[in-house]
Amino acid sequence: MASQQVFTDRDLEKQSSSSIAPVQAHGHGKSKLASANPLGLLAFGQALYFLSLFEFAPRGVTTTNIVVGNMIWMGGVAQFIAGVIDFCAGNAFGATVFCAYGAFNLAYSTIFIPGSGILAAYSDANGVPKAEFSQAVALFVWSWFIITVIFTIGACQANWVLFGLLCTADITLILLAAGHMTLQEELLKASGVFGLIAAAISFYAAAAYLYVDGVTPFTLPLFPIRKDRIV
Repeated sequence: MASQQVFTDRDLEKQSSSSIAPVQAHGHGKSKLASANPLGLLAFGQALYFLSLFEFAPRGVTTTNIVVGNMIWMGGVAQFIAGVIDFCAGNAFGATVFCAYGAFNLAYSTIFIPGSGILAAYSDANGVPKAEFSQAVALFVWSWFIITVIFTIGACQANWVLFGLLCTADITLILLAAGHMTLQEELLKASGVFGLIAAAISFYAAAAYLYVDGVTPFTLPLFPIRKDRIV
């Protein structure tokens, strides 16, 4: 429904749950779908933050296996659930964005699950990934850059916060793909920087959609680009 769109130009006061169209609940009267925006944006931001952080070996941690579980459950399952909620609410754009990025996190994390055999297929007899693996990851990331550009165009007349989020995600993916193609550590670290920026914007957007209906004594602006346009 219009009030539950992920990318909306209305004031936050108009994004309250009271404005969401009711859905029939198996003969037990009418119930209302809660907004999927906070969950979807928090899942997107937290997964991206955690993944980007490990480009800098925080506190000397170089083994990144802990990222896998987080990407599966928070970045994957939780974000996919947010997308399903948006599908039920009739919000095709938000549903596509959340489900797509949920699938991205699930697909990326599956690469590093030993039982999948994906990483093993690109490793030598000693289990060391071959150069071909980096090129394969780069191709995978480029395909998601294309998808993100499509989403960015769709949000170009929504609000500056979410449009900026997707633009920053575009840059993150470009640098990540280029880093894997050229094997340049500087590009990978740069992708980590922009990934952290995108995560911060996503956290802000999630808070803006969550802090409504008197939940907090204040609200956060999303800076609409066109007040007459709902994406």
